[in-house]
Amino acid sequence: MPTPNSLITAVDRDYLWLQIRDLPYFRGLLRAVEARFYEQIDLPTPVLDLGCGDGDFAQTNFDRAPDVGLDPWTGPLGKAAKLDFYPKLIQGDGAQMPFEDGHFASVLSNSVLEHIPHLDEVLAETARVTRVGGTFAFCVPNHQFNPNLSIAQFFDRLGLTGLAGKYRRLYDWFARHIHLESPEQWTARLEKAGFQVERYWHYFSPQALHALEWGHYFGLPSLLIHAVTRRWIIAPTHANLRITERYTRKFYDEPIATEDGVCTFYIARRV
Repeated sequence: MPTPNSLITAVDRDYLWLQIRDLPYFRGLLRAVEARFYEQIDLPTPVLDLGCGDGDFAQTNFDRAPDVGLDPWTGPLGKAAKLDFYPKLIQGDGAQMPFEDGHFASVLSNSVLEHIPHLDEVLAETARVTRVGGTFAFCVPNHQFNPNLSIAQFFDRLGLTGLAGKYRRLYDWFARHIHLESPEQWTARLEKAGFQVERYWHYFSPQALHALEWGHYFGLPSLLIHAVTRRWIIAPTHANLRITERYTRKFYDEPIATEDGVCTFYIARRV
């Protein structure tokens, strides 16, 4: 059970609706699925949000803000500051954090680590600022992500493996994926840094991935809307988003863990 001084989510919250009313569905769906996991995780304070971005995920899904949000990018961090949610925001590199050893009782990192080139340095620094016995909870796309991209699979079925490979590399480029690794690879990285994996589970089925993948293309009009209005969704009502909500709900309601899931959630402990 969470302690009184823990970062918690509300168990009666409809994370799917909270996300798709503000974001293109392909972004909102994955965030909503991940938000449910934190209901079952005790994250004692102080908590570091490693790679907090614009702060929307934390503000939407947590009743209490992480104590510190850290991100290297000026633009997203400026948006997080406007939310006035985090007690403290720091712009900086996760490999060089301005905290003493063992400062944090918990660290979370939501769909961030797969983008970091100097990953091992960031993991080592995260271990340094986490107290012994502290929790490190994070999620990443895994080794099953690229093989299950639907357009690449279509090319594979036609025998166009070269084109399939190019599509997968293109997808990695615009998704900024650098690390799509297996649990064995992550376990080795974490142990080297000073963490022990307590448990993990795969989530987000290949069918859900296909919905996300095609959402990038169907969501192109949202880019134009956002450019003009600075909003992704013009009319965030159930009536307007009825079809979108019905389509995404079946993926949101998938079992929490699925062996063929293309993403993995890890809970590790500082040793």
